[in-house]
Order: sequence, then structure tokens, then C-alpha cells
Amino acid sequence: MRIPAIVNPAGLIASVTAEQAGWKLLNMTVRRLSAGEVWANSTGAHELVHVVLGGTCHIRTSQGDFLNLGTRTDVFSGLPYALYLSRQVDYRIEAAADGVEIASCWVPSDEDHPPRLITPADVTVDLRGGGNASRQVVNIIPPGFPCQRLVCVEAYIPGGNWAGYPPHKHDTHREDASGKVLEADLEEIYFYKLNPPQGFALQRIYSSGADRTYLAQHNDTVLIHEGYHPTTSAPGYTTYLLNFLAGSAQSLANSEDPAHVAVKATWGALDPRLPVVK
Repeated sequence: MRIPAIVNPAGLIASVTAEQAGWKLLNMTVRRLSAGEVWANSTGAHELVHVVLGGTCHIRTSQGDFLNLGTRTDVFSGLPYALYLSRQVDYRIEAAADGVEIASCWVPSDEDHPPRLITPADVTVDLRGGGNASRQVVNIIPPGFPCQRLVCVEAYIPGGNWAGYPPHKHDTHREDASGKVLEADLEEIYFYKLNPPQGFALQRIYSSGADRTYLAQHNDTVLIHEGYHPTTSAPGYTTYLLNFLAGSAQSLANSEDPAHVAVKATWGALDPRLPVVK
């Protein structure tokens, strides 16, 4: 499912509820705030992560204050700040200047974990693939992070390149005899930005029962319910993906389409345009 960008005076750029998506866990908003503008809420019965996409903000919570979060102008100019909050935490986000954009994702939780600030020094950066299947991945909440369900990463795809390739899926929970997760059953949200913003990407999602390709534009959202889901970035434009995942395990374990696995043997060196941000 593709959800186009929202244009309204309240600053809401994107919004997804679990009910709207037709799944159980993931909810997301992306908001733009002007200087001094405040957005307040509570995590309720959910764990939540705020990712600062651009600008600087203060997040005051019932478990402490986190001030001056964010050093990048936008997602193409640096690494992220993020804040993880557990359930039953009140929060109040205040924009320290114009142009603040913040993405928030929350999922039901029955565990308590301490709040955790993630700074650019805390994230890890992976350069994956090869040739025109090269991309950059920024791990914000990776598997193993002290939370219950959430996983959050950013991906950068140079123009003309592919990500999630060979096509991969994570829609069936499988473990080996030792209990190691071989594939997790995950819901996933892709939130897109393009540089320059008039660019576009193509998102294919396919399985034995369905095959769809979506045009993804600046500030669009694509929901991944099941199936293989490779992405390609139009030449001349860099594609940014903010990925939120949650499901049967706090894991990124996946399966690649066996029809295309052999292409990995043809890859050359990493694209020299990587990393896009550092």
C-alpha cells in the first residue's frame, strides 16, 4: 500500500495507524514544526521512537529532558538524533527553530525499558551490496537494542541503484533447531525522501499471490505487509528510506528470492558515491 504525502496547515506530513494498515503493531507520524511550536502526547501502552529528520528540537518527558536534539538540516546532510521511550511516558516536543521534522513510530508493548537517547556517535553505518546494488544503511535501533519490538534504520540509495536486492522478504517466522531466527515475520513502513525532491523511486512488492509496483515520491509512505520488496532509485536522484519494523522477533532476519540470489556473484566494488552521509 502506498500512502501519498499529506499537505495540510497543521504540519502533518505522514500518518499511518495499525488499523489503517490492516496489521497489529506499527503506527507512525511525521510532523513539521515551526520555531516555538509544541507537540505533546503520551506513549500510553506503547514503546516509541522519535527520529529527528531535520532541525533542532527539545523533547521534555516525564522521565527526563533531552535538549538540543538534531544537528542536520535534513536527512541528506548528516546522521540522526533519535529518542526511544517506553510505555506510559508523557512527552512534549518543542521546535528550537523553524524547519524541524520529526518522525515518530510506536508499537504495543508490555515491557518497561529506560529512555535512551541515540546520537550520531551512537548509530552504526553499513555500506552494503556492490555495483549498482550498493546502498548505505544507518542503524538507529538495530536488533539487540534494549526494547521489546522496534527496529529502525535509515537507508540511502544513490541514483540508478537498487536496495533490498536481491529481493528479500520477512513474512514467515522460521527458526533452526537451536532456536536461531532464520526469518522473522515483520510489518514494515518505508517513509521516502528524495534529493532533489522532484525525484522518484519504484517499490516492487511481490509474492506468489500478488505483484505490485508503486511510484514513491518525496514524503510518501509505503507499507510492506508481506512478500519480496526491492527498491530502485531513479537516476539523478538520491533516495532516502526511513524503515520502521516490528513483528515476531526483534530481528532483521530475512529470506532472499532464490531466483535472483546468483546475481550477487556479478557485483563489483561498492559505489564510490557512498557514503551519502557521514
